Amino acid sequence: MNVLLDFAVIENGSRNGAPRAYCWFAAFGLMVTIIWLYIEILRLLANVFVRRQ
Repeated sequence: MNVLLDFAVIENGSRNGAPRAYCWFAAFGLMVTIIWLYIEILRLLANVFVRRQ
């Protein structure tokens, strides 16, 4: 859900002619969301492998 919201913010900003600094803010938000998802997926995989042993 957060990824979709990030893309919506980026799309609305580009459609409305947002300043260049806003583009960096939106890109940073998207990158934080992707990193957060990566960490959560690694945690889930770690839990699955620990329970198998």
